[in-house]
Amino acid sequence: MFVKPPKIVRLFYPNLVWKNQTATKKLWLTFDDGPHPDITPWILSVLNTEQIKATFFLVGRQMEEFPELVSKIKKAGHLIANHSYSHKNGWVTGNKTYFQDIERCQKLMPENKLYRPPYGKLSFNQIQKLKKDYKLILWDVLSMDFSKYITTSRIKNNVLNNVENGSIIVFHNNQKSFNNSKPVLKETITELKKKGYAFSTIW
Repeated sequence: MFVKPPKIVRLFYPNLVWKNQTATKKLWLTFDDGPHPDITPWILSVLNTEQIKATFFLVGRQMEEFPELVSKIKKAGHLIANHSYSHKNGWVTGNKTYFQDIERCQKLMPENKLYRPPYGKLSFNQIQKLKKDYKLILWDVLSMDFSKYITTSRIKNNVLNNVENGSIIVFHNNQKSFNNSKPVLKETITELKKKGYAFSTIW
């Protein structure tokens, strides 16, 4: 996967939101795969300390398992969005099953219609169907915090060296990524703020 999706890929998929068009120094910080009983509270603590808001793309089955964490995310003023019910890969899942999985998650968050596909994988037919009802959110900068082979300094530099006005940044809210992101998340946010960036949840 690429830290910054190639322009040719974005051109082929114009119905996907890769970044937000803005002339101001605004960023969209996003966290995938939660909620998680240990990691979500830590992320919320970092965001609270830095006084910024983020968007959490949540998995439905985990929302049902940890409803108190969903409430904490919303109470803190962050936005929740759909990341499917059971984290299915659109490239290897039949359309009927895939759409049912998304709708099952959506019932847990009827207040908005934002969807990010797990692994960033959607077929052309799935895009055509989903774009009628959802804003399909991908990303402009992938921190790569999920990689087994990445260093914490590389995660930080992936973000700092690639953001621009309107960038959508992806970190993860899961155990697999925690050891990688924990040492650098706060530091990365601080550096972005020093560069004059603000953070938004308005899509």
